[in-house]
Amino acid sequence: MNRSEKAEIVAKLKQIFEDSGSVILIDFKSVNVPDMTELRRKVRESDSQYQVVKNSLALRAAESTTVEEIKQHFDGPTAIAYTQENIVGLAKVMRDFIEDHSGMSFRVGVLDGQVLSGEQVTSLADMPSREELLSKVLFLMNAPLTQMVLALKSPVQKLAYLLRQLEENKSQA
Repeated sequence: MNRSEKAEIVAKLKQIFEDSGSVILIDFKSVNVPDMTELRRKVRESDSQYQVVKNSLALRAAESTTVEEIKQHFDGPTAIAYTQENIVGLAKVMRDFIEDHSGMSFRVGVLDGQVLSGEQVTSLADMPSREELLSKVLFLMNAPLTQMVLALKSPVQKLAYLLRQLEENKSQA
């Protein structure tokens, strides 16, 4: 790889680090090509990206970005997973893959400029997704209204039932 190719890779990585709200460093060993292809497909489905990086180039790209705070973790085989929006979804996809492949683990992550340890990234993956949280909030907001409607409806139903019984009694007599 010549200097111009390296400079191009560094520029692309720097752009990724600046644009991405979240970056996760992953340690990977002994993962075969079909499994890596499957992982990349799953990561793309979550509107995220996954890429194996050369540490020396990634270190140059990390300068004066939020990723610079974790530069000491660029050691050994390193991959990055990054997203601009759904870090929880990305962490879930990665955690599910890591559970099936013992050669992989979370090293560290950066979320909106804050450094997360590997354990914190794992606990982030255990959080409910944004959609799940929104549905819970909507359910909680809807519950009092539903209970009020049922409470108001109950006396009317009882009155209608009583009138129906009186009508049936009159028709039988």
